[in-house]
Amino acid sequence: MKEHAQKRSLDEINWSAWAGVDRATLLFIIKDGKILLIRKKRGLGAGKINGPGGKLDPGETWEEAAIREVEEEILVTPTDVRECGELRFQFVDGYSIHVRVFAAAHFEGAPTETNEAIPLWFDLDAIPYAEMWADDELWFPMMFAGTRFTGRFIFDDDAMLDHAFDGKP
Repeated sequence: MKEHAQKRSLDEINWSAWAGVDRATLLFIIKDGKILLIRKKRGLGAGKINGPGGKLDPGETWEEAAIREVEEEILVTPTDVRECGELRFQFVDGYSIHVRVFAAAHFEGAPTETNEAIPLWFDLDAIPYAEMWADDELWFPMMFAGTRFTGRFIFDDDAMLDHAFDGKP
């Protein structure tokens, strides 16, 4: 689990053998020029703005987990879900997380605050990147453009130390 502790650059990690400690999802509802984000109340990234998501339960597919997490966190059911990309995060303290990113064009229900999250709508040209993880600003444009992405990141707490997108210069 702590195999990659203190690694501060992508070159120091054997990514072909890398496996995240946790597997998790993010799912963004994008509709009518707006994106539904959340202010996270607890867990990794508490206080930050992000998309609903969380860890896979045993036996769940990535997509099943993504939909379940949105239902739990903001009480809506996303429909027309599509996978957008994959992110691998390595933290210098040894924690790591493998994330698959999804988007949905539609949903059922009304976004509602829970003990996990506060739902917030933003115009696509007014996303509050300063209140989000540093990597989001790099791959959100790819998600909006419908371009599949695969990214790798090194973080020291909230600070992004290194990153790369596979297949991109």
